[in-house]
Amino acid sequence: MKTYKYLFIAFTFLFLAGGFSSMAKNEPPTKQFVVVLDAGHGGKDSGNSWHGFYEKHIALDIALKVGKELEKNKNIKVIYTRKTDVFIPLHKRADIANEAEADLFVSVHCNGHDSNAHGTETFVLCLHRSKDNLEVAMKENSVIYLEDDYKVSYGNFDPKDPSSYIGMTLMQEEYLDQSILLADFIQKEYTGTLKRVDRGVKQAGFLVLRETFMPSVLTEVGFLSYKPEGSYLNSNKGKLNIAASIQEGIEDYINSINMHSLEVDNIPIPQETVENASTASEVYDGIKFKVQLAAGSTAIETKSYNFKGLEGVSRNKEGNLYKYYYGSTSDYIAIQNKQREAKQAGYKNCYIVAFKGDKKISVNEALKSKTK
Repeated sequence: MKTYKYLFIAFTFLFLAGGFSSMAKNEPPTKQFVVVLDAGHGGKDSGNSWHGFYEKHIALDIALKVGKELEKNKNIKVIYTRKTDVFIPLHKRADIANEAEADLFVSVHCNGHDSNAHGTETFVLCLHRSKDNLEVAMKENSVIYLEDDYKVSYGNFDPKDPSSYIGMTLMQEEYLDQSILLADFIQKEYTGTLKRVDRGVKQAGFLVLRETFMPSVLTEVGFLSYKPEGSYLNSNKGKLNIAASIQEGIEDYINSINMHSLEVDNIPIPQETVENASTASEVYDGIKFKVQLAAGSTAIETKSYNFKGLEGVSRNKEGNLYKYYYGSTSDYIAIQNKQREAKQAGYKNCYIVAFKGDKKISVNEALKSKTK
């Protein structure tokens, strides 16, 4: 009898295991967050070269190190515009990102100037606001002269003509606020963790950003012309540190916009779950969560008719932009409900942000704080 009993248990276990296995196989795959890493320059285009330091090599080493760490996260897919010392035209780099339907595009570069300038700065695509920003963009864009038929690829765009830059920001306007958010996270890592000199988040007309159709930034990790900084960037330690900052900035961005929670938005939610959610709470002491709806250079009245019927929209000027927020609460579950309302109203790309006092912090950092 015991033999039959053990056989029955064994077959039952195998049957259940097989059932669970087949169920697991039928589960829909999780959509990966696609990040395209672009190592600036390459091949016949060496980029900046000072004191024996070459931008094309340093940018590539850093991009590969960023990708290696990001690839450890199974929810992130990394695509490289180049993994070796080859020349890739600017428009081809953008094509790689667009064809992959990427969620982010990050281009890595090194600066250079005939002065003692040093520090990190990260750019988003927008009309340049200073002569210095225009000069950086002109220098980076001049690489198109190395391309065959560049006039065909870029129309009448002339990197040396300031008038060519007027109006080029329109293509990226939809993603401007997300691009600024990503740039800010990367800069905070450079300056907060590594204590690098902060040259800020800036706006300039880079062709490689103009051609992409997703949040995109170009980060200048330091000046090769300033020998102490060039030596640091050329060292393995420097490359690892800079790569870690970019990686952390990207992951902070992903966490802040709650990409993984957004994936379930189209799944029907049982009514009892909705009712329970209305009474649930998850309060974070000293933290205020808000839903960012939009950003722009123009101050708009926060009346409901300007925001698709949403009541309680607030406006805050941050740098040169006005940011528009919906809701303000220390309750993370409540702000998720607000985000759902905003998305239903038509703000499909809205995302949650967090503040500690007057300081904006990453949502990831906020969620790590102690709950009541």
